[in-house]
Amino acid sequence: MRIRLALLAALLLPFLVSIPPAHAAVGLRVDGTRILEANGNAFVMRGTSHAHTWYATQTSSFANIKSLGANTVRVVLSGGRWTANGASDVANVVSLCKQNKLICVLENHDTTGYGEQSGAYTLDQAVDYWISVKSAIVGQEDYVVLNVGNEPIGNNPTTPNWTQATTAAITRLRSNGFQHLIMVDAPNWGQDWNFTMRDNAATVAAADPQRNTVFSVHMYGVFDTAAEVTSYLQAFQTAGLPLVIGEFGFNHSDGNPDEDTIMAQAQARGVGYLGWSWSGNGGGVEYLDQVTNFDVTRLTTWGQRLFNGANGIAQTSVEATVYGGTGTPDTEAPTRPGTPAASDVTSTGARLSWTASTDNRAVTGYDVFRGSTRIGSSATNSITLTGLTAQTAYTVTVVARDAAGNTSAASAATTFTTTSTPPSGCTPTYRVVGHWQGGFQGEVTVRCTAAVTSWRAVLTYPSGVNVSQSWSSTLSAAPPVFTFTNAAWNGSLPAGGSTTFGFIGTWSGTGAPPAPTVS
Repeated sequence: MRIRLALLAALLLPFLVSIPPAHAAVGLRVDGTRILEANGNAFVMRGTSHAHTWYATQTSSFANIKSLGANTVRVVLSGGRWTANGASDVANVVSLCKQNKLICVLENHDTTGYGEQSGAYTLDQAVDYWISVKSAIVGQEDYVVLNVGNEPIGNNPTTPNWTQATTAAITRLRSNGFQHLIMVDAPNWGQDWNFTMRDNAATVAAADPQRNTVFSVHMYGVFDTAAEVTSYLQAFQTAGLPLVIGEFGFNHSDGNPDEDTIMAQAQARGVGYLGWSWSGNGGGVEYLDQVTNFDVTRLTTWGQRLFNGANGIAQTSVEATVYGGTGTPDTEAPTRPGTPAASDVTSTGARLSWTASTDNRAVTGYDVFRGSTRIGSSATNSITLTGLTAQTAYTVTVVARDAAGNTSAASAATTFTTTSTPPSGCTPTYRVVGHWQGGFQGEVTVRCTAAVTSWRAVLTYPSGVNVSQSWSSTLSAAPPVFTFTNAAWNGSLPAGGSTTFGFIGTWSGTGAPPAPTVS
């Protein structure tokens, strides 16, 4: 991913080519415009990039990316421009991909902007790196795509010829025994605004003795209209050549990409896409983070769009059959969640928990609704709501969702009422003085750490409890919430002072009365 200042200058012209049949290939392979698995099943990439080389300890990202429905992860590696990722590290990355049932696109980032950016490596140096980690990826052709070099040439017209450099890299990889599906990036920082890759892709494809090369375009500011996106994709489809959108975003400093068209056209044409990027962006493009600080529960606007929006990953991703995926979209919704139970209710929050849903594949999360407004989301069957309004009734339901975006029927509703905000420094303590069949006597001591002129205590009981009378306080009842404020004579308390009030309650059960939430 890189900023590009030039504008797209012309319409993209479709072209016709004839590519000889592929030699026998193992693992993932090209078939016309499609990518196939070893068993012949079509595979369409849906995923994101993870900047592993800079965040090597963030290994939980693989599971988190999978949990949002991705079937592919593109992993940033370095051979020395940054801290090098050696063979053992690469083997661990492949293992993490396989553990989490993700196809692993491994890319060498060292080549980014060669000819324009200081320190960038050549594609030939990128091949040196792949040879150095060959032991980690040979034999993994069912699971690994080899993305030779990220954005290997900038915009400088004096840089090496993209066609020759790319062809040489592929030829050298094949002569060194690599049989993987190879992915090659476009020049112009990946955006191919001068159409070098588009116009020479057939030559590069034919030079691969395995006929197993897929082309990758990065769509940022160059692709800011539907016409530009559609024309570029159509050119490769007309040519019968395989293309993936190896990077794209929802915004960029070089223009505003048309992500809606990118995703819709990719889905309509069976073209893979990989968003940039999971987390950890810097240099002024932090807005491209899909989650905040690698936290899967904190999706950004871009993350919500990519994973959960129209034509997004959750809706369109299909797990590779090598991992047991069916090869067909998941259309079965999760079961209805259990009725949520409220606890730890305060003036601004509450904790909800419910019986988990089940799904034919996997439940990936839950959304809590107040009417039609979503007020919280959780990856598990509980949530702590915050930012609520004091002394307000909330009627809530829970809806489960799976990785394909299928949603369950809403749970039965639960109503709870937030408490009032107590004066600063006062803490109420509750106890049962005694109880009998259908009734009980309660007592609350209010103790304040600072001097006050008034106080309040709120008891929230389970349904069925009522408070009929109180003393040494003023009672306001809105079952199941009972608010006690000071009487005229005991509102003023010194620092460290306390006062006690009592009340009579009724309920329909037996034994000890149910305990309230106190605030």
